[in-house]
Amino acid sequence: MARSFSRMLKTAAHVALAACPSAVKIPIYRRVFGFKIDKGASIGMSVLDVDHLEMDATASIGHGNVLTRTHNVSLAEGAEIGFLNLFRGGDEVRLDKYATVLRMNVLNSIPENDCEGTPDARLLLAPGAYIVSGHRLDFTDRISLGKNVVVAGRNSSFWTHQARRAGPIDIGDFSYLGSEVRIAPGSSLGPYSILGMGSVVAGSWSDGRAVLGGVPARPIRPVTADDEKGLEHKTKKSIPDDLY
Repeated sequence: MARSFSRMLKTAAHVALAACPSAVKIPIYRRVFGFKIDKGASIGMSVLDVDHLEMDATASIGHGNVLTRTHNVSLAEGAEIGFLNLFRGGDEVRLDKYATVLRMNVLNSIPENDCEGTPDARLLLAPGAYIVSGHRLDFTDRISLGKNVVVAGRNSSFWTHQARRAGPIDIGDFSYLGSEVRIAPGSSLGPYSILGMGSVVAGSWSDGRAVLGGVPARPIRPVTADDEKGLEHKTKKSIPDDLY
């Protein structure tokens, strides 16, 4: 009961801080909550109800986001959480250099789940990875997005558990996932994969360098040199040319 009341007080404090200007709330985050926020980091009107937060000087969190019940959150150089995103639960959310979660995404890990074994409740975005808008990612087990991976369009969903069984999802470097795709627990795509709109991935396609599509998804053709050039295109203009 005391622990529950303490959590409620902490959450209330973070809600109150959300509306404060950065000049007021960032020193409080540092001194009261022990957050490591470098000078120059940008934080909008968002609720940061997490245990530990680290932000590089060029990292940013926009308006209307809610981060709650996550143990560790870190944003490296140039990383960005846009606006109206919900992050809930999990051991770790890590945005590497210039990784982005843009807008209106739901990224959830079920607290105190009853999955078999010990799921690895982490959401890991490698440099330049980009989640666009309106997607749902369940990281009750690990979701790992490689370098420059784009979760494009709208309404895709990643599920790392079903009933009591969980399995991680791994998406290889320089892959592109179209709108409204579904990724099942334990699935993986190798590097330089292109997943067509509406596809369902239920299994491992770890060789990569293929265009996949269908329900369930199957390889359609190899990627071409032009495909690879497009997949290597920077997800943000601000990304240094030598990041990868």
